[in-house]
Amino acid sequence: MTSPGRYIALEGIEGCGKSTQAVRLAEALGAVLTRETGGTHIGERIRDVLHDPANTHLSPMAEALLIASDRAQHRAEVLSPHLSAGRTVVSDRSVYSSLAYQGYGRQLDLTAVRQINDWALGGRWPDLVILIDIEHDEALSRLAHRDLDRFEREDHEFFRRIIDGFRAMAAADPTRWLVVDGTLAVDELAGLIRQHVRSTLSL
Repeated sequence: MTSPGRYIALEGIEGCGKSTQAVRLAEALGAVLTRETGGTHIGERIRDVLHDPANTHLSPMAEALLIASDRAQHRAEVLSPHLSAGRTVVSDRSVYSSLAYQGYGRQLDLTAVRQINDWALGGRWPDLVILIDIEHDEALSRLAHRDLDRFEREDHEFFRRIIDGFRAMAAADPTRWLVVDGTLAVDELAGLIRQHVRSTLSL
């Protein structure tokens, strides 16, 4: 899928602040704001299954395929129409979360996870990925006030593998990725992200 629009993804573990920064960036750019999973009506139903802490028996492979299904629907309803129209799309999570969570975190075959999601995306990966990098202990302290979902309840080692996976992907593709310190103040972080996006993508 070739398109004139720009596709920007915010990535990181739960509690890193990516959702807040996705909203701030989309507002600053006048962009379409979306999220994975759950950026469509069908996606919201898939998200409910994925995040329900009662679903302790969901297999890692089924989890990966459900997320890829959400991504295919998201591509059809959100990404393709807006990018083809020349709009900028800012997404809270993207395909890289599947590589980090199901590949590195669940330890599924990375090649298989990449291939199934490349098919779901029709080959249209984000132009720019912003990784908001924090440690798991910091993230947990931010989540302490709320009930945790199925992913947030996973153990420290699961999140250590995810963090290492995000960092490895960023290091391997530095022209596509920006890594920022998630412990910075919200306004300072938003300014750094906005400056990088505008200079890198000329937005």
